[in-house]
Amino acid sequence: MGGSEAADAEGAKPRRAVARAGAVRDRIRALPGGRLAWRIGITVVGVAVIAGGIILLPLPGPGWLIIFAGLGLLGTEYRWAKRLLRWVRRQLRRWTAWVAQQPRWVQALVGLAGMLLLAAIAAAAWFAYR
Repeated sequence: MGGSEAADAEGAKPRRAVARAGAVRDRIRALPGGRLAWRIGITVVGVAVIAGGIILLPLPGPGWLIIFAGLGLLGTEYRWAKRLLRWVRRQLRRWTAWVAQQPRWVQALVGLAGMLLLAAIAAAAWFAYR
């Protein structure tokens, strides 16, 4: 198998998983009461993922990423969550574009501020859980 064939095979794996998940969703929704059960299940799991992300916010780690993943999960069933996630992505793109246009010293200050914020959160978590 050549390089491009291997890349195509790797790209096909996520598509197959999404198709499989869609088929499972369709089968559950076809059952009597399945549509409501699916929506309740997605809501419970999405809220649990967001709650886990909120718990992880003061700790070093991917708290925001987990919150956005939960929001994405809720966005599969709720229009408000999809709109909120789209808005957050747009704001993040605007912020990164703004930072990229700044001189290197401003970029370094933004990076330093981010690291100091993470260090302060880690120190607060260490003192709180100690």
